[in-house]
Amino acid sequence: MAFLIASSPHSHSCKSTCDIMMIVILCTLPGIITLYYFFGCGVLLQVAIASLTAVLAEATIIALRRRPIIHYLQDNSALLAGLLIGIAVPPFAPWWIAVIGTLFAIAIAKHLYGGLGQNPFNPAMVAYVVLLISFPVQMTTWLPPFFLLSTPLSIMDSMSTIFTGFSTDGFSVNQLLLTVDGITMTTPLDTVKTAIITGRPISDAVQESIFGGFVGLGWGWVNVAFLLGGLILLKQKIISWHIPIAMLVTLLTFSVVGYAVSPDTVASSLIHLFSGATMVGAFFIATDPVSASTTTTGRLIFGAMIGMLIYLIRTFGGFPDGVAFAVLIANMCVPLIDYYTKPITYGYKKESK
Repeated sequence: MAFLIASSPHSHSCKSTCDIMMIVILCTLPGIITLYYFFGCGVLLQVAIASLTAVLAEATIIALRRRPIIHYLQDNSALLAGLLIGIAVPPFAPWWIAVIGTLFAIAIAKHLYGGLGQNPFNPAMVAYVVLLISFPVQMTTWLPPFFLLSTPLSIMDSMSTIFTGFSTDGFSVNQLLLTVDGITMTTPLDTVKTAIITGRPISDAVQESIFGGFVGLGWGWVNVAFLLGGLILLKQKIISWHIPIAMLVTLLTFSVVGYAVSPDTVASSLIHLFSGATMVGAFFIATDPVSASTTTTGRLIFGAMIGMLIYLIRTFGGFPDGVAFAVLIANMCVPLIDYYTKPITYGYKKESK
């Protein structure tokens, strides 16, 4: 028998990479089901397209690298990456959007760096940013909640719109965006960003029907569902509390202070916490064990940096959400964070600089 030498710690978990990835996938289901409830079958179709593309791309690249295909596919990392890209893509975006983003995530953001465990950036967020910058119109065309649409949509309508650009009745995506009131409705964060850019008081913007008197019709419940999944991950000890709590507390702190100073130009804390990709970013994106900080103190700094960047991008930047950009910027800082927060070896004193 070979004597295996590895770095500490030596207490091993009974969960394999395959098990961990599958638990994370299962914990996304409350959020995906809620997205489906409010935004229709397009959500499930985009998840299916991205997931299938991810698995096929992973198998192809593994074959080109002359590695055992089944062995590497069984870790479920490609499936999870495809799933996260699928929920980030608008439900009625063209099918090739999810395909291009997923191919970029698997081939460039993951395998170009050596595969699982080697990528410095979160593959799903790399794909999202590439798509957002390259195809801004398609990536910002989110429909209003399903029950507000002027044209009822079946699963065949969703499939036809995704693959041809028109529903079975011949309606384009722009026509489908119309609500029962005959107006085009954007997402809550888009509405807030437009108000900031145009100088309109946010207190007036949040009175629009998309907010529903809270943080946005559908989006508040979507974030609650992903929060529930994240709490299950914490309960199962799949992730630690440091990154999500540091991120959410920092975002809360900045938004409270900003709203207290200038309520007409800064969104409330509830909007920041329960709109957009806040909760999925906190529990499913920022906690990626490969691209996140590995030390305890470093995780707190890493999470706090993401929360601060999200607030700054949403308030002063050019994009409504900013979770993906914040995560990628923080990923770049991980080597530096880990270097200055590495724990002292037991039995040694801290060296003076």
